[in-house]
Amino acid sequence: MRIDPLATRPATPPLPVVDETSAGGLVVSLQGGVHHAAVIARRNRAGRLEWCLPKGHLEGDETPEEAAVREIAEETGIEGRVLRRLGVIDYWFTGDDRRVHKVVHHFLLGAVGGVLTVEGDPDGEAEDVEWVAVSDLPHRLAYPNERRLAEAARLVLVSGA
Repeated sequence: MRIDPLATRPATPPLPVVDETSAGGLVVSLQGGVHHAAVIARRNRAGRLEWCLPKGHLEGDETPEEAAVREIAEETGIEGRVLRRLGVIDYWFTGDDRRVHKVVHHFLLGAVGGVLTVEGDPDGEAEDVEWVAVSDLPHRLAYPNERRLAEAARLVLVSGA
C-alpha cells in the first residue's frame, strides 16, 4: 500500500471553545519578620504533584475579588482580605471535548484568620498546603506565570506600597 503525502485527510470538526474565569492569588502572613504565602499542591493532568497558587472558578454573580477570598479560604483554610490586584493570567488548553480559554485574576491578600488546612476544599483538588516564604516561591511554584506574580507580590511587600 502506498501512502500519498499530498492526499488530504478527512477534516475533523473543530472543538468547541469554552471561556472560563477564575480568581485566586497569594494570601500572606508575617511570620518572624518574614512574609509567607499559603500555597497548595495539586495533581496536574499527567498526575504529577505541583505546587501552585490557590484559585478557582467564580460562582454566581461573584466578583473576582470575592471569588479569590472564597477560593483561597476553601483551598488553604486561611481567610484573607484583598490588599491589591496583582495581575491576570490568560491561557488556552485542550480537554477531551473542548478548547478552553481561561482567564485567572490574581490578588494579594493579607491573612486575617483561619488555620492552614486542605480539609475545607470541596473539590478535593488541593492535596497539601504549606506556608512558604515569599522569597522562596520562585523555587517552589511550578508555573512561570505564577512565579512572576509571586515576584510582583514580593516587590509590593518589600516596598510597603
